[in-house]
Amino acid sequence: MNEEKSFAERHNKTTLHDLIKELGLDSKKVIAAKFKGEAHDLSYIPSEGGEVEPITVDSPEGLEILRHSTAHLMAQAVLRLYPGSHFGVGPAIKDGFYYDIDVAGTITEDDLPKIESEMRKISGAGEKVTREDMTREDALKFFANDPYKTELISEIEAQTVSVYKQGEYADLCRGPHVADASKIHNFKLLSLAGAYWRGDEHNKMLTRIYGTAFATPDELKEYLRRIEEAKLRDHRKLGKDLDLFSIHEEGPGFPFFHPKGMAIMNTLIEFWRREHIRRGYTEIKTPQILDRELWVRSGHWDHYRENMYTTEIDEKTFAIKPMNCPGSILVYKTQLRSYRDLPMRLAELGCVHRHEKSGVLHGLMRVRCFTQDDSHTYIEPEKIKDEVLQIMDLDKYVYTNVFGFKYTVELSTRPEDSMGTDEQWNAAEDALRDALESTNTPYTINPGDGAFYGPKIDFHLEDCLGRTWQCGTIQLDFQLPGRFDVTYRGDDGAEHTPVLIHRVVFGSIERFMGILIEHYAGAFPYWLAPVQIKIIPIADSHIDYARELQNEFMNRNLRSEIDTRSEKLGRKIRDAQMQKVPYMLVVGDKEKENHTVGVRERSKGDLGSMSFDDFMNVLSQEFNPIH
Repeated sequence: MNEEKSFAERHNKTTLHDLIKELGLDSKKVIAAKFKGEAHDLSYIPSEGGEVEPITVDSPEGLEILRHSTAHLMAQAVLRLYPGSHFGVGPAIKDGFYYDIDVAGTITEDDLPKIESEMRKISGAGEKVTREDMTREDALKFFANDPYKTELISEIEAQTVSVYKQGEYADLCRGPHVADASKIHNFKLLSLAGAYWRGDEHNKMLTRIYGTAFATPDELKEYLRRIEEAKLRDHRKLGKDLDLFSIHEEGPGFPFFHPKGMAIMNTLIEFWRREHIRRGYTEIKTPQILDRELWVRSGHWDHYRENMYTTEIDEKTFAIKPMNCPGSILVYKTQLRSYRDLPMRLAELGCVHRHEKSGVLHGLMRVRCFTQDDSHTYIEPEKIKDEVLQIMDLDKYVYTNVFGFKYTVELSTRPEDSMGTDEQWNAAEDALRDALESTNTPYTINPGDGAFYGPKIDFHLEDCLGRTWQCGTIQLDFQLPGRFDVTYRGDDGAEHTPVLIHRVVFGSIERFMGILIEHYAGAFPYWLAPVQIKIIPIADSHIDYARELQNEFMNRNLRSEIDTRSEKLGRKIRDAQMQKVPYMLVVGDKEKENHTVGVRERSKGDLGSMSFDDFMNVLSQEFNPIH
């Protein structure tokens, strides 16, 4: 709304809430408003005319305000139940909020309903939320007994800070917030975690409480349904139930893969190798440990040192590789290269190690050791677009055609901590943008999130629960070739510097496996299942026939198991179903005599009796990108 009436002619107490009402909007849905493009509380009183834009609770910006306000509501409830507690930070995040709290006492998961109940009491009482602007000095006095707020205030350069008050609770905050707690209804506290103050493991460990809030009860109900579904699909639980992998105290962040987990990994690798050979890649392998000077030259020592493990060999410092690119460069430089050799696509399934803080480790999703399906392609600058388009075609085939994922694309641009000239970065960003736009690929810009050596395209996969996972990436690098004097002889006979394209498809094979476990809820497609066929003899007298069948399957490179337990048939079938085996073959006297099998399929149930050859025909109809 363009407020044309002179504010000198208006009452000097006119708030944004008053102006919103004049627009005739449903004030129940308006949670805040923008004045001249800046978000404010509804109690804000403009000092001059300007455009007013309502922020509704069901908009992305409104939902963020609602969730941040719910974090404050939770903090007030905690303060009432645990007097003397101090509060760190409590931001809104994707799908909810959290608050880091130095609790005066102890909070466990069992206490969350009690905190929720107190939150509802405060909401029901309509506790007012007010904002007060203070000088830094006054704010330091106000929070004198709170070490966390005083630390934050001391780092603020502005001379004025804003404080939001809600009954006995007050917080340092920019806002905006709801006008009162009665605006907050649809919320749920979800879980607890430990979190070091400001993410520094040398600081005190605080209690982090996670929660969520939505504009409507139906949205909250649907989100909680998805949360429960996600728990059932948790790859850590399924990894144990299906005997795929384990993680031990002796190696935190270093996963151990069991035979069935290795079956999945090896199948993924076989698919990866076949597809890369088909597309003109050659595979290399480089050492795990390389001289520190190599990492200094590459720039990783300056930009990535805190994530690298080191060791001493012959009184020299070596680093366990966190990335594969310097090793690939050394392979490239073993010979003189010509433009006729390019593009040179050197692929590597390289095991890399990166130091992650213990608090962020999470099953296969966040580990300290993983297999990166790298490729480093050396290319003439004028051929960038064609190569990027080929990589995008590979990504689309893998993500959509093979695994059925939807995905979105991000273009990440130059970060503050970067190497190279403006001209190089502009050329690199333009090349990636041109490739995306020439294929009409929708994308968003992620400003400042490129690698320190170049911009990148990132691929975010969407799983069956609507969660997104960043997997593939295409990174243009104009820096490392120059730092390592990488050249090729052009058709003009002169030496030129190639562009280096860093690229992954799976990203981390371990993490990609974790995503697949949750996406499929452990029920892998036939070609990827660790056990494709479970042979179930009815009695011990049928075990020899079961072994004959298993030999037939082994000769065809099919993965099968025999259930030789002295259990009832129904129990064996149920257990195979729980293990999510695609096909179960029941064999008894009739099957043994006629060389047939009783076939059950995981989702379709009993398919009846058929000959071995007919069953093989059934398997031949299954999708299999390897054969």
